[in-house]
This record gives sequence, C-alpha cells and structure tokens, in this order.
Amino acid sequence: MKKKDNVAQKSYRMRTAMVDGNYDSKHWEYDHHLVPPISSSVAYRLSSVHRGEEGFRHFGEAVDLQNEPIFVYDRLDEPLSGMLEEKLAYAESGDMAVTFATGMAAISAALSSLTRQGDEIVAHNTLYGCTYSLLSHWLPKHGIHTKFIDLKSSEKLLSALTSRTRVVYLETPVNPTLDIIDIGAIKDCISKANATKSEEEKIVIVVDNTFATPFCQRPLTLGADIVVHSLTKNIAGFGTDMGGAVIAASKYQRDLLLYRKDFGGILAPRSAWSILVYGLPTLAARMVNQQKSAMHIARFLEKHPLVKRVLYPGLKSFPQKQLAELQMVSYDGRFAPGSLLYFELKACTDSEGEKAAEFFIDDVARSSRCISLAVSLGQVRTLIEAPYSMTHSSLPSELKDSIGISPSGIRLSLGLEDWHDIEADLKSSLDRTETMLKLQSHVTYPSS
Repeated sequence: MKKKDNVAQKSYRMRTAMVDGNYDSKHWEYDHHLVPPISSSVAYRLSSVHRGEEGFRHFGEAVDLQNEPIFVYDRLDEPLSGMLEEKLAYAESGDMAVTFATGMAAISAALSSLTRQGDEIVAHNTLYGCTYSLLSHWLPKHGIHTKFIDLKSSEKLLSALTSRTRVVYLETPVNPTLDIIDIGAIKDCISKANATKSEEEKIVIVVDNTFATPFCQRPLTLGADIVVHSLTKNIAGFGTDMGGAVIAASKYQRDLLLYRKDFGGILAPRSAWSILVYGLPTLAARMVNQQKSAMHIARFLEKHPLVKRVLYPGLKSFPQKQLAELQMVSYDGRFAPGSLLYFELKACTDSEGEKAAEFFIDDVARSSRCISLAVSLGQVRTLIEAPYSMTHSSLPSELKDSIGISPSGIRLSLGLEDWHDIEADLKSSLDRTETMLKLQSHVTYPSS
C-alpha cells in the first residue's frame, strides 16, 4: 500500500489532530490501519548484539528525539505508549511525555527525579489525599520535606522559598474545592528566585492538570515547567483504564525514563491502546457536553434552599471567576470551566453537616439511576463522593477545616447523562435530606 503523504499536524485544529493523529509517528508506521494495532510483546527480536547494545545505550545515555526507538524490552519502551506520549505532548504543548501505570506513579516520578536528600518542596495546602500522603509521609523518609502553604499568595510563596527549595507543586483547579492558582504569578516569583541560581539549583514548577485536562488548560504555556496527569480520569474518560503521564521539555526526559525503567511503573500496552484510540480522540466532545451539564447543575444547586454554597468556575459567584476565565481556555479560545463542581449543604454544626452529606449521598446511591457513588472523576458516568471522609481522609481534620474542605462538602463529576435527569435525581435526594434534617432538628433552612 502506498504510504500516505505526511500532513503537517499543525495545519489542523486540535480536535481533529486528537482524532486522526500523527501519520509520521517515530514509534510505529501504521498508515494502512485506521486504528493502530495492539502490541502485546514483552521482548523484541534483535538482528544483532550490536543493535541490542545500541538500543540500551540509546535509551539510557543519549535519548534522541529525532531517531526512531530501538525496542528491546517493554519496560523500557514500546510502540503504543510511545505513540500515546507523542499525542499527549502535542495536546499539552510540551516537547515530550513519559507515561506511567497511574497518576500517582507519574507524580512520584516527577518529584523523585527532581529532588534528592535535603531538598525541599513547596506545595499548595490543598491537594489530593494520596499526593498529600506522598509528600507528608513517604518523601520525608528519604530526607525530602514539604512546606504546605497557600499558593494563592505570592508573598507567602516568596517567604517560603529557601536555598534548598527545588520544586513548587500545585493542582489547579484544586481538588476538591476548585480554587484556581495563578500559574503566571507563580512563574514570576520563581523567575526572580532563579535569577541567581545555577541550572542544577533552579526551582521547577510542577502542575497537576488532571482536573482541567489539556482541553481546558495548558500549564506549560502559562509558565509551568512540568505537567502531570492522572490519565485514568478525563483523558481516558471511560473508567476502564488506569494511567499517568509527565509532560515537559525534552531536558527532563532522560531522568524520567530511567526512573520508570528502574522503579517499574510502566503503562500497560493495552491501557495505552485504549487511551490512544478511545480517550484522547473523544476528549473534546466529552468535555464540551460535560461542561454544559456542569453549568446547568451548578445553577440549579445555587438555588436549592439546602445548599450553602456552590463552587464552579463557570458561575458568576465563583470567587476567582476573572482568573479562571484568563487561565482556563479551550483550544479554540473559549472559557472552559471544566466538568467538576463542589458544593456544601447547610447545617448548624459540622457533625450535622457531615450527617446531612452522608444521608444525601447515600440517598443518591440508593435512588439515582444516573449518579453513582464512586471515587475517581472524569468518566462518562456522573460520580459523587464526600471528600472529607473519602478521597481526602488522609489530611488532618484541622487542615481540612482550615482550607475549606467541609464535612458537608460534596464533589460532583459530571458525565454524559442528560442534565435534566441528573438535576431531577439531585433534587429528589436534596428534598428528602432537607425533610430528614427538619424532622430531626426542627431547623428551618431559608432559601438562598
């Protein structure tokens, strides 16, 4: 079959490029396939000892982005993850991507490859529970300590930096409260701090872009040095495959590849295939529809008498609306507030609030056909959970209270169900919860 003429990817819009892909992939020539075939080989046949030697030397000592890879063993490199990495790098405006088995494996690789014993990390004080545990429990065992501060304040960031600081780490939007961290402002602060540092001492900005996805936000274009993702969420999209990725400039690739080789957190080829074939090509279509639903549901919740507050970047009431509109922008330049929202129920006390949230979520789990009680997010299904007692349970209670993770707080990840049905099921459970609270405490909850 005649090879298809290479077509410049940049001449097409991102949504098209994510569907039709690269035809000049260095990892696999598959022009005669509409869908890339699945690779399931652990080891690869070599024509000579010299080629095997060249493969190991090329991988471990001189990663060259211009040369086609020599496949030796799956843990080093394989075609499907390589093709996925090319697409992820393009989607995030990075030079390269390295994939991992999970999002936490990707975060661990990014932070471990950037730090050594005695170094410090400065992180935002609101993080996913497992990330917080990694920073507060595991990395200190290796002599790497973290300062948790409010990164919305440039003054606090500047005062937290020391000669041992090597990484500034953040999520934006933050999990679960959806605070927006100004990446440009962080970059300005770090640029000043790095002005007198050597290349090895410079501070690196790492941003977890899982909540936004590259459809809604591209941190590398805003000043970040490295982006990490849980591919398991919106990018995979269907709740069937786990994965993680680190996207950055090419200078970070070698250490990330060597870390993955030695620690072994590789992305399975079958999962890479699913994300490459189903996840990325449908990301834009899914996000456009999920955002529409999120906007409808956020407006509905704001009006319900039992709801204390709703945090969603698309709402006029969102405290950081202006920053969100500046930073969260789709490929075609439109405001893209994402598919997640966080809301709290009204209550007189924390214990009553936690009871109300538990009753409400349990009622949703029992009675709703289109909302599932489950952790994770970014799936075609709408998912609900209680961050205080579930995904963020590893955070100390006093920390959760101080950063706005309430016992009555609820995280909702919008899927592709009809928003009218989602709203109806939420209303039924909210109304039953309100009735329960009134019967138990005789408290009247005035309309918002």
